[in-house]
Amino acid sequence: MKTTTPQRPPLPPFTAESAREKVRLAEDAWNSRDPERVSLAYTEDSEWRNRSEFLQGRKAIVAFLRRKWNRELDYRLRKSLWAFSDNRIAVRFEYEWRDDSGQWYRSHGNENWEFDENGLMAKRFASINDQPITEAERRF
Repeated sequence: MKTTTPQRPPLPPFTAESAREKVRLAEDAWNSRDPERVSLAYTEDSEWRNRSEFLQGRKAIVAFLRRKWNRELDYRLRKSLWAFSDNRIAVRFEYEWRDDSGQWYRSHGNENWEFDENGLMAKRFASINDQPITEAERRF
């Protein structure tokens, strides 16, 4: 019995509308701070670069996100569509979080995404910068 890969609409090739929807769905998933939920948007062998870390596969993604959200408390993210073509989307993002000492940060950067035909992300490359902020400087 052949197993089929589930689809994650919207599917490529992307239009402006479907690319914006894909970005919104990703933002919603990441703001859930649920590593398993987030990982389902990626292929089983998805390749990632996040800052200086290189990951491959859903299990590595889940482990990474658990570490991330244990360290980045009160995480809140916003993503915006930057560009798209056929099966690729580029986003700009910023998120705020605090560490366990109470220091707030704003992290911002760019991500490049590549999707398979089922709408699962096969590659994610993120460049991220962190900026210490005061609680009064928070935007969200």
